Amino acid sequence: MEMIIGFTIIVAILVIGDTVSTATKAIIPSVFVQALLFMLGFWTILPKDIVTTAGFSNLSLLAMYLLITHMGTMLDLKQLIEQWKTVVIACAGLVGIIVGCMTLGSAVFGRDIAFIATPPLTGGTVATLLMGDAAKAKGLENLIVLPILVYVGQGFVGYPLTSFMLKREDRRLLKLYREGKLKRISQEEGGGELEGKFRIFPRIPEKYESDSFMLLRLGFVGMLAYFTSEALNKGLAAMGASFTVHKLVVCLIFGVIASEIGFVEKKTLNKANSFGFLMTALLGYIFADLNRSTPEMVAGLLVPLIGILFFGIVGMYIISFFVGKALHESPEMAWSIAMNALYGFPQNFMLTHESAKSVTDDPDEREFLIERTLPKMLVGGFITVTIASVIIAGIFIGML
Repeated sequence: MEMIIGFTIIVAILVIGDTVSTATKAIIPSVFVQALLFMLGFWTILPKDIVTTAGFSNLSLLAMYLLITHMGTMLDLKQLIEQWKTVVIACAGLVGIIVGCMTLGSAVFGRDIAFIATPPLTGGTVATLLMGDAAKAKGLENLIVLPILVYVGQGFVGYPLTSFMLKREDRRLLKLYREGKLKRISQEEGGGELEGKFRIFPRIPEKYESDSFMLLRLGFVGMLAYFTSEALNKGLAAMGASFTVHKLVVCLIFGVIASEIGFVEKKTLNKANSFGFLMTALLGYIFADLNRSTPEMVAGLLVPLIGILFFGIVGMYIISFFVGKALHESPEMAWSIAMNALYGFPQNFMLTHESAKSVTDDPDEREFLIERTLPKMLVGGFITVTIASVIIAGIFIGML
């Protein structure tokens, strides 16, 4: 297959998902439709390597660096510090998943299934690969595909549930905004577009501020974040630490700092006319792992898969609800934060924008909603998928 053919097919699937979501006002989330189409396609006519053939694999890694750094430019230091409540709620959700799976899940489906399925349910790809290898090492041949199924299946549950909760939260926030009880964050800071409060770099004259120059500065920040994370993790390893700091977490923090001091502008990818293409590249890649599923695989483990998902999500809902209530967070937002464990970035980004788009046609109101919900969703995704799930997988492997 030629690259351009693969590219066109993948983008067509993404467009179908977006169209269905728009037509149903996000009742059916785009990522749900896209994941379903990719899975059915891999089972029938799509080549297993279409994502690689279309050139999305390498481009997606670059897109991740730039997009996460860009996300940092959309926050400020005050917002980032205020996200400690989000961290607590996200961790509470993970505790709920573990309690639900290791009590009811273990009692109904057995200890091995519960141990192997729980870490992938708390996070993403790394936890999935670790538990698959652990099942293989323990000789549990019939359960090797279970982590992959959990990884694939949790999105089909998480996408519509999160979409439903976010829309409820957006309607609540929008009502307060229209009543004048809440304002845009930029308006709270004195009006106008948000910009760095600690600017030490002068503004670039408009005639020199090209798209390429904006991308250069953003790329430089991402590169600094990469080198910093490498040095930091080497230092942690030398001290005998059992954890690492993910490079994308450092990218987010560096993006915040760089925009605060004026080295890069707020929402820099939008201004560089590059955001849409990079987001498309990343979305085209995240469904690549669906090529590992088969109808037989799904049918053979369907009952324990549904059961583990049910027990884990119920546990997550209960604990995150009470913790969110204690921290004065709405149940809808607390549940949305916790459900980041079921997908992470970039799906949380897409679901957040999709929800805002579905409840209002006013651009200013959409920006208000995104300002209020996106930082929480991004931090929730990093805590669950990027950081905690890997730690949980390491602990569970030792106990298996």
